[in-house]
Amino acid sequence: RLEGALERGEFSLHYQPQFDLSTGRISGLEALLRWTNAELGSISPEEFIPLAEETGLILPIGEWTLRTACRQLRVWQDMDLPAGRVAVNVSAVQFTQRNFCAMVADALRETGLAPECLELEITESLMMRDEEWTREVLAELRRIGVSVAIDDFGMGYSSLGRLGAIAVNRLKIDRSFVRSVDSLGRHATIVSAIVSMARALGLQVVAEGVENFNQLLHLQDQQCNEVQGFLLK
Repeated sequence: RLEGALERGEFSLHYQPQFDLSTGRISGLEALLRWTNAELGSISPEEFIPLAEETGLILPIGEWTLRTACRQLRVWQDMDLPAGRVAVNVSAVQFTQRNFCAMVADALRETGLAPECLELEITESLMMRDEEWTREVLAELRRIGVSVAIDDFGMGYSSLGRLGAIAVNRLKIDRSFVRSVDSLGRHATIVSAIVSMARALGLQVVAEGVENFNQLLHLQDQQCNEVQGFLLK
């Protein structure tokens, strides 16, 4: 069913807002890929993304996602809606393609979206898989003018030395840490450490998975820059 889903128009993008904690305003949107099939119904990304990567279908699906997100943000900009930037997740298969940066640049040209309005999210483990290639790609993306965020930060194995040497703009704290951040346990300490470390490195921090006001208030106390989650639809 996954093969041909793109041609049948079964994919859609949902946009989750990211809020600036210092102003309360929307600072950006994360484009979330969703698949609905007539026979199977709604299929979770946790199910279909790994299969798409295994089969190589993630390449056309990922390109469609990027172009669609850029086009949609440009439409909202033309309507004078303050949507900020749009963040698009990048898979390992996409990131290792030789033409990846050229495809990103082409999507921006085609849609007329300014490079600074696009953010690409890569996972911490992907970033560290091939450090030399990662540096090359990130340097080219910086030349194009797009920003890069490390998704699910805290779940991988990056070191401070590596992090300081790689051109990224933002860290996204994994939702597993945010879930219990309103308590005084280890996760709250980890979040505090990540925010402090990012501030020292000149990076912004986004906390994912914010679901209640206690979590929101704790993150605000920690001077986390931005938040997103079901609490803030």
